[in-house]
Amino acid sequence: MQALLFLMALLLASGAGAEEIINGVEYRPHSHPYMAHLDISTERNYTVNSGGFLIAPQFVMTAAPCRGRETTVTLGARDVNKTESTQQKIKVEKQITDPKYNFSSKLHDIMLLKLEEQAELTSPVDVVPLPGHSDLIKPGKMCRTAGWGLTGVADPSSDTLKEVKLRIMDKEACKEYRHYGNSFQVCVGSPRRKRSPYEGDSGEPLLCAGVAHAIVSYRSEDAKPPAVFTRISSYVPWINKVIKRT
Repeated sequence: MQALLFLMALLLASGAGAEEIINGVEYRPHSHPYMAHLDISTERNYTVNSGGFLIAPQFVMTAAPCRGRETTVTLGARDVNKTESTQQKIKVEKQITDPKYNFSSKLHDIMLLKLEEQAELTSPVDVVPLPGHSDLIKPGKMCRTAGWGLTGVADPSSDTLKEVKLRIMDKEACKEYRHYGNSFQVCVGSPRRKRSPYEGDSGEPLLCAGVAHAIVSYRSEDAKPPAVFTRISSYVPWINKVIKRT
């Protein structure tokens, strides 16, 4: 049984919700009020954590593998292992994955979580703007991502939110990823600098000039940049449809 649980932990770390920030720095408390921490109970009652971000009072955006039997979203958190007056904990009512999502290729890696009730928008809890359907971030631009995941390949996860600056790369930098598709994904992070999302960061946003342009999807096992993010602008019509009709 112990061996089975260990194997499940490894599988979940590589797929069901995971990635953290390597060589990141701590955020100023509540300076990014859209950030969401996900506590996910799997079908086998195993608990994993992932990330997401609030895009509407009742909707959180995350990565497709961050689904489970039951999920609780924590908003307004600085330290996820403490009870804070700013926190709002809301259960997820519905998980909506893009119908074209492919587990093997990781294309269309995006999911919306409808909360059981609307979040109360406050100073520590607020929504983040999304790009337009034709808004593309160009190679060379510096953006930011953040998370509560592992702070190094052999290091523990972080209780407090960490952020890192990452450069948008040309699609050629991601040629090692066989299924990379530039129309739906973004190549992020210079190979010359070991700054990257890692275990526990799946579903976190890539912010460029205050707009959430992409979602942490996957990276190499050794955390060497670049990493692959899902390009949000390609899904704006689908996102609007889901929010309107769900």
